[in-house]
Amino acid sequence: MPDLEPLDLLLERLRAAAEETRLRLLVLCADSELTVSDLTVILGQSQPRVSRHLKVLCDAGLLERFREGSWAFFRLSQRGRGATLARGLVERLSLQDPQIQLDLERLHTVKHARSESAARYFDENAADWDRIRILHVAENEVEAAVLAHLGPGPFKDILDIGTGTGRLLDVLAARTERAIGLDLSREMLALARANLDRAGHKNCSVRQGDLYGLPFGADSFDAVTIHQVLHFLEDPGRAIAEAARVLRPGGRLIIVDFAPHDLEELRDRHAHRRLGFPQIDVDAWCEAAGLEPQESQVLPGKPLTVILWSAQRLVLAPNPSSAAELPR
Repeated sequence: MPDLEPLDLLLERLRAAAEETRLRLLVLCADSELTVSDLTVILGQSQPRVSRHLKVLCDAGLLERFREGSWAFFRLSQRGRGATLARGLVERLSLQDPQIQLDLERLHTVKHARSESAARYFDENAADWDRIRILHVAENEVEAAVLAHLGPGPFKDILDIGTGTGRLLDVLAARTERAIGLDLSREMLALARANLDRAGHKNCSVRQGDLYGLPFGADSFDAVTIHQVLHFLEDPGRAIAEAARVLRPGGRLIIVDFAPHDLEELRDRHAHRRLGFPQIDVDAWCEAAGLEPQESQVLPGKPLTVILWSAQRLVLAPNPSSAAELPR
């Protein structure tokens, strides 16, 4: 049965879109997540005027707005009747229209500048990441293991917690309708956006947020990944409980991290709070969060061994707050 809505609400949405600048905004925000400053440059209009148009589109449910520190990003709505209408309007617009072509050319310039800025950040920090990479198994082997444990899909929604450069989103993009990467660092999010733009993954996006308080409702995702993040945390059990909260019943959590090791350098120079995790601790955190641990996979390396833990959310989950009583 088609997704129907009242006449007055549909008319409100259509009125919101029935203006040239707003249609241009829908096309741009269907392509990328953009700030008011980005859109001001592309459209050649004043910031107050662009902001007013964006508010109308957001109020009508055609665009989504989300904050990232002091910045606000806008993207075509991803869910609901407003999203369906917004996508339909964008699909009916000719990309050969001279005004839209000019907008897309300017968008390309904005994305190129974003990519160059991200590349500079990567160059400045790549040495530290490379020093850690050579200590363990190749990343492509880890990524293959993640895909094998997730299964072929297709998935509706996947969340990557602590997404960093967005590499795992790139790996997962082909198996899901939508993938979201979450990270606290604006610099890393800028790098991830540039990488996703370059790869052309329109179904992937990133958000700034706290992994202890995910900005998503319960039962929002088919799968959640936490890749090389737990060793930075004061309270891994709490992070796992929060990941379990946003999983749908039957959904799968994939955790990738190190087995216990004694490389104090990682604590001193790279802010690792934990020198790896024993199997029993991660399994206990998962069970307390209402997840059923599955068979783990050990990926030996020298001197660091990587472990992939997989767990599935039970239909009836215990209270995740009990995670606080487990090993910390």
